[in-house]
Amino acid sequence: MERGLRVTPEAKKQIRDANAWWVANRSAAPHLIRTELERAFLLITSQPRVGSPALDPDLDPVRRILLYRIGYHLYYRIALDSTVHVLGLWHTSRGVAPPL
Repeated sequence: MERGLRVTPEAKKQIRDANAWWVANRSAAPHLIRTELERAFLLITSQPRVGSPALDPDLDPVRRILLYRIGYHLYYRIALDSTVHVLGLWHTSRGVAPPL
């Protein structure tokens, strides 16, 4: 069953920023972020519990999936109405939790 998807304004900004950097700096695969996000959105709307719980206890009940081809975690939450809310896109090399 596919659920609705909502992307928060902060997540949209993080996605735009990451995509702009990627397009400018990864000429061999400039559209890879877009491709990986499309795949991730399909996955989390069809199987929302696929992601692992976020490691930071302050982020409970946030889940995340690793987009290993681009080195980012996609953070999301499942709402009571089963809508999936994308909260952030955060590079794995950052040493702090994302501002969700």
